[in-house]
Amino acid sequence: MKVTSRRCSAVSITLCAVLFALCPYTQGQEPKKVPRIGFVGASGTINNPRSNFNVFQRGLRDLGYVDGKNILVEYRNAEGKLDLIPILVDELVQLKIDVLVTTNPIAIRTAKQATKTIPIVMVSSADPVATGIVDNLARPSGNITGISLLARDLSGKRLELLTEAIPGVRRIGVLWDADSLVVSSGLKEYAAAARATKVQLQSLEVRGPRPDLDSAFHTATKEQVGGLITVRTSVLNLYAKRIADLAVRNRLPSMFEVSSYVEVGGLMSYANSDAESFKRAATYVDKILKGAKPADLPVEQPTKFELVINLKTAKQIGLTIPPNVLARADRVIK
Repeated sequence: MKVTSRRCSAVSITLCAVLFALCPYTQGQEPKKVPRIGFVGASGTINNPRSNFNVFQRGLRDLGYVDGKNILVEYRNAEGKLDLIPILVDELVQLKIDVLVTTNPIAIRTAKQATKTIPIVMVSSADPVATGIVDNLARPSGNITGISLLARDLSGKRLELLTEAIPGVRRIGVLWDADSLVVSSGLKEYAAAARATKVQLQSLEVRGPRPDLDSAFHTATKEQVGGLITVRTSVLNLYAKRIADLAVRNRLPSMFEVSSYVEVGGLMSYANSDAESFKRAATYVDKILKGAKPADLPVEQPTKFELVINLKTAKQIGLTIPPNVLARADRVIK
């Protein structure tokens, strides 16, 4: 019995020694942490291949990232319920994600207040300096960087194109959401452009989250508005199809700040490509995951813009697009 006991003891000691020797090797072989990316959307659906989220994911794939393998993407969508956005942002912050990506002004501001450490990549239609999101475009400081869509800087060109498409127009209606955090600068830009083109602007004010669009278009008819411009906001984006349909019903030539309105029946848009912007957002994520600090990554501004015209809509409202305007179109929907 003593021999057996000694043998067992010797075996136990040997096994312990082997396991102890293997511990450093086992620890060295632990799987590398997979980065986790948070993405907050205000509307849309994950099943739409052209949605901003899916474009962003394709951008990641182009850079070698595959969701579920070498990266994890936490997608949250408010589905038009803007009051949910702060909750979704906070949820992702609590998950201690490595990078947060968002385009919605509410989400950007909420994230800025919620964390000073998690890098934030924005795709913003608002002026990030004027709204206090970053200190300056070249060196944003803090933990936020990304892309400014320059929607406001294109206001004068949109008004110019719309008036050229409607020769002799004297009054243009501007549909805007008075509850938006970023819309006031847009109105100023259009007002300045209107003075230069000698057309009058008619304010068509609505308020979210359920804007009274019928009332706004009633005002447009009453004030003899000859064309319509819609200021891009999170709330109005949810009603793109409804706005386009009302413009057609009232035979109003319409100009928009994003091409998705034209794709659902609006007449014209002049804007940068959202798809290109969200592909660039993936590049920012890549740089941050490789060690770059948001404060050292300049906020980019798009340099490519496209004029999109829907000829089917033009026919519905009885408008012939002048050849000089049609010739400048980058994309024509028939």
